[in-house]
Amino acid sequence: MNSPRRERREADPALSDPERLYVITGDPDGSERAQLDLVTMIVAQAQPTPTVQPEQAVILRLCQAPLSVAEISAYLGLPFSVVTSLLTELLAAGLIESRAPIVRATLPDRSLLEAVMHGLQKL
Repeated sequence: MNSPRRERREADPALSDPERLYVITGDPDGSERAQLDLVTMIVAQAQPTPTVQPEQAVILRLCQAPLSVAEISAYLGLPFSVVTSLLTELLAAGLIESRAPIVRATLPDRSLLEAVMHGLQKL
């Protein structure tokens, strides 16, 4: 029984073609790549232009609302390393912006909340 990922690769030869992935990434050594991780949020700053690669145009359309690098990788069905290469080019061109993930605010100390509550009850 084939896995869904294997079936998708068999259906789309571009996903299983290492030459295609090499052409997409452009920079073979990756030394110029931006420091992105899986949870870095990406937001498009412009609409796709005719000069960007098809995969980059898809990224620009997807990222009208913030998406993490992991989500972009999943939507495109491309490895993380390939996606970071595409994003690096878009960052250099000023077509996207990367943001640190929004950290959930820490809850205030319980004793502080109780003191405020008691103070409000005395009013």
